[in-house]
Amino acid sequence: MPQKPRTYSLFLFLFLNHEMASHSAPSSRQDLHPLLQKMAEEIIDGSYLNALLDLIQFQSSHLWTADLSHKVLAYLNLQNVAFTIPSLQAAMENHLEQRLYQPQKLLEDLREMEAQRFHTAMKYLLEDKKDLLELEDVVIDLGEVRKHALQSPGVNRSLFLITLERCFQVLNSLECVEVLGRVLRGSSGSFLQSDVTERLPWDLREDAFKNLSAVFKDLYDQTSAHSQRALYFWMAGILQTSFNATDESVSWVSAENLWILGRYMVHLSFEEIMKISPIEIGLFISYDNATKQLDTIYDITPELAQVFLERISSSNFDMRNTSTIHRLGLLVCFYDDLELLGAPAARVLLHQMIKCSHLRGFQAGVQKLKADLLDIATENQTLSEALGSLSDAVVGLTYSQLESLSPEAVHSAISTLSQVSGWAKSQVIILSAKYLAHNKVLSFYNVSQMGMLLAGVSTQAFYRMDLRDLSQVLRSTVSLHVSDLSPAQQQGVLRKMVGGDSASGIVEIQGAFFKEVSLFDLWREPGFNSTVLKEKELRRSQALFLYELLSKTTRRPEELLSTGELVKGVTCSHIDAMSMDTFLAHYQYFENNLSLLSPYQVNCLAWKYWEVSRTSMPPFLLAALPAQYLASVPASQCVPFLISLGKSQLNSLVLDAHKKNLVLRKVQQCLNNSIADDFTVDILGNLLCHLPGAIIYHGVSPRAWATALHGLRDCPDLSPEQKAAVRLRLLQQHGLPQNWTAETMKDLGPFLVLFSEDELSSIATKFPDILQQTASKMAGPLPPKGFLWVVFESVRNHREKSPSPDPSPGCHGVAAPSSNDIFQLAEANACWAPEDLLCMEEDTFIRNAELLGAVRGLSQPQLMALKEKAVQVWDRPSYWREYHIVSLGHIALALNESELEQLDLSSIDTVASLSQQTEWTPGQAKSILQGFLEDSGYSIQDLKSFHLVGLGATLCAMNSTEISLIKISEFRVVVARIGTLFCSTHVLAEFKRKAEVVFGDPTKWPSSVLQELGTIAAGLTKEELQMLNKDLMPYFQPSAIKCLPDEIFKELSAEQIASLGPENAAAVTPAQRGLLSMVQLQSLQRALDGARTRSWLDAPLSALPSRTPSSRSFPDLLREPNHLGVMLKVQIPGPHPAFAESESTGKDPRICIFNSLPR
Repeated sequence: MPQKPRTYSLFLFLFLNHEMASHSAPSSRQDLHPLLQKMAEEIIDGSYLNALLDLIQFQSSHLWTADLSHKVLAYLNLQNVAFTIPSLQAAMENHLEQRLYQPQKLLEDLREMEAQRFHTAMKYLLEDKKDLLELEDVVIDLGEVRKHALQSPGVNRSLFLITLERCFQVLNSLECVEVLGRVLRGSSGSFLQSDVTERLPWDLREDAFKNLSAVFKDLYDQTSAHSQRALYFWMAGILQTSFNATDESVSWVSAENLWILGRYMVHLSFEEIMKISPIEIGLFISYDNATKQLDTIYDITPELAQVFLERISSSNFDMRNTSTIHRLGLLVCFYDDLELLGAPAARVLLHQMIKCSHLRGFQAGVQKLKADLLDIATENQTLSEALGSLSDAVVGLTYSQLESLSPEAVHSAISTLSQVSGWAKSQVIILSAKYLAHNKVLSFYNVSQMGMLLAGVSTQAFYRMDLRDLSQVLRSTVSLHVSDLSPAQQQGVLRKMVGGDSASGIVEIQGAFFKEVSLFDLWREPGFNSTVLKEKELRRSQALFLYELLSKTTRRPEELLSTGELVKGVTCSHIDAMSMDTFLAHYQYFENNLSLLSPYQVNCLAWKYWEVSRTSMPPFLLAALPAQYLASVPASQCVPFLISLGKSQLNSLVLDAHKKNLVLRKVQQCLNNSIADDFTVDILGNLLCHLPGAIIYHGVSPRAWATALHGLRDCPDLSPEQKAAVRLRLLQQHGLPQNWTAETMKDLGPFLVLFSEDELSSIATKFPDILQQTASKMAGPLPPKGFLWVVFESVRNHREKSPSPDPSPGCHGVAAPSSNDIFQLAEANACWAPEDLLCMEEDTFIRNAELLGAVRGLSQPQLMALKEKAVQVWDRPSYWREYHIVSLGHIALALNESELEQLDLSSIDTVASLSQQTEWTPGQAKSILQGFLEDSGYSIQDLKSFHLVGLGATLCAMNSTEISLIKISEFRVVVARIGTLFCSTHVLAEFKRKAEVVFGDPTKWPSSVLQELGTIAAGLTKEELQMLNKDLMPYFQPSAIKCLPDEIFKELSAEQIASLGPENAAAVTPAQRGLLSMVQLQSLQRALDGARTRSWLDAPLSALPSRTPSSRSFPDLLREPNHLGVMLKVQIPGPHPAFAESESTGKDPRICIFNSLPR
């Protein structure tokens, strides 16, 4: 194994390796080029960045020759400069580190830099073609320098600021605009604060202005509303100045200026739009690219769209003409000239309205317009006749309308229907049945036509499909829709592919679908290699088995690690077995796939790195070790520590709350409890989401707050203390919500949930559309009830007052929900009173049952009201079809056992839709199970693997006798699916007994089996658990640990508990913990901390063995090439006299220079 390349400085190599020659070299000043003299002076002064720029400038116009090295050394000697290799190396590294980790100093350097050097630096940032600086036989990789400078936290911001400050005075404006574009496109958009326009030049050349405007248009979605407004005024100001009109009645908004504004055209005022000349607006609409531009104005409002449509109409364009409609872009979403509109034009409009789903809000109005156009488009035609020409408006058809379609009509229109997005599952079921009723046989050709409708094919139909046709489906583009299938449907496909005696069909299964393949089937397939696995996603149990299997046939770890998903299967024993050189050479594979690694694997990596090369250890790995190891981070290394940790996901890295607090305490110590500027926010990265509320409120300076707030928007789960701190800062900055502007509302989007119902009520009245748009985009946890109530009241207060002409008895005066209300409210539908829901019109319920069934926050009385409405509309449950049941969603939970028994549950797909709900009572679950067995005619012995998957949580309602009747041949291929269920202890114990038949003696199960079993492993007996090797404890799934009975968990030995690993230790419940002894609790804490069982590694830090493999100091942590990357690489293409010693000793002559960027 060749020795790892040592780190030297560029100048050290150029000059000191020719030390003997330099003594006899010419020494007069005039023999050295003035630029090289400057370079030498900068070396003497320690200004290595300046020296590098002088070298780049010299090399751009001169050929480097061997004698130049001698001349430079002669000049240095003439100045009586004395230094040693270590001192020069340390000085240079320190200088570079300061500029990397203290980007403010880089900014100062660039501000003070003389004009010629600054010009060289800017040109270097622009340089793409010449990435290598060639100095005879030495090649400096400038591309790497540029790449990592632009990716380094804070450095990008320095370059952005200095470009605004100095570039336009030194370079031509086109070049400066190109630099700005590069820097901005590499940023998150946080650089474009609203005050940035104060620094933008107002005297740009026309071509430079257009190019910079194009950059701002590209970054529109990443820019805050305030900044969008400020940039619009800057662009408009320059355009108005250049227009130079004397008559104020003449608008500066020409066709070309509209094109330059791009998406910023939505910031034009109504008055400005109305002043646009009909000739200019007509010319703009005539542009070929106008439609592309109008296709991107996602944030246009209905009012603004109407004004644009009016101006276009005034320019003598026929608004009913097909050619005009095609040019309107997203303006078609607000088309209102329906009077005298013919069916052909209506169909063209509907086709164009497919793009309306991209609008930011106003979808209720779009749906209403589509419904009106649908009526016009189907005049003088039956629905079956017009079906293929209705575009995505067909998703608005009711069940009865879909049921009225003929199979022939669906077959004829399949090319349209298969491409439409937005179908409800119930609609897909109806249309698929119609299509297949015409085609009879499920062939490859038929399936390939179905597209979005594929999910409506029954599980049984997939299972009966010809194997050759099914194989062809999985090899074709149709496989892209496999992810839309339910687990039961996927299992039906899988059993057809790999059932029987051979499992050869496994290799044809690609992507995420491969995760459904059972461990048992993998055992049966001998034809695996790393190449076959490259396009497949793996469960951890699959990866554990496959990595172990393939590692026996290859001695090159990179073959396996480069596969990506296989890293999930690397165990601690695999990592421990690697030599130092092998581990360091392959570590980057692990870091590149960090999101795939378990916390236990990261802990193993951290221990290995600490053991073999702690001085070069990526700082974020220290967080995976016991908290006291953070003490090894000195104050001088705080910035690389913060950068490294800020690029990882702390919640995945540290699972224990106590340990996380200790890590954050170290972070606060490094910050000195304050965030002084934007550069610090950049360096923190994801750590910003974990800072205590006190730091957010007191520690973030006003000048850093805007950037910090931009980062906090993306934090997935702020604590109550953090939310309170953000709320107070927002009130300080913007005042009470009643005084907010529309831009403030848009920018604060995700933070609106932090305010009370009273505080939000004023802006709900003032900006109802923005409020509703914000609510519709919220994902993740359910918003607070107070926020939902504000949204609810806002929609109700702005609804069209159209009382039902014939209200149901008891519904007089009740404000029942309309379709528009339900569509706009989304999760806020949970605010309807039960009597409101009971009083909704039948057509409203039919059109919105699936939307209502998806609302997460409905109470039991609301669910009962909706169930009663379903009975009113669809009659008793015994009359319900599959699509009715599927559409119910959460509403089905209100069905009692008697009503569940009435349902037609003969299809496993119907049962699978019910089993998606996890809140069934044992009685309800038993009714569903018995209903399926009775209606389908199956006995438990007859159940196929896809039946077991479709039954889902209802399997927990089986008794021990019933579980014993399940065929082993079917059970063994769905073990992983059953292992996701949270059944009672005795049910899990029964499933564990079946697992014994498949996998043998539990005390001999390997890690892959334990991982495969999931919660089933919680069915192990006390004796079986006690006999398990402690090294297997990390391979229980956390869900299994939670399901272990408290009285059994306490029987684990202290050594087994200590070996649980961080993730499983964090899964231990308070009840389980409560029965542990003091020794067991100490072991549990060790597991939570990430302590290692090998005692010498757990010794106090001062007692740990000293290893200095390369006699390096702690700053070497920053210089490994497998951190952020190589700043400068020097490549030696051939032998060189300087390497005579290297060649004789066998050392690798390649030199990595300036490896000073950490992760």
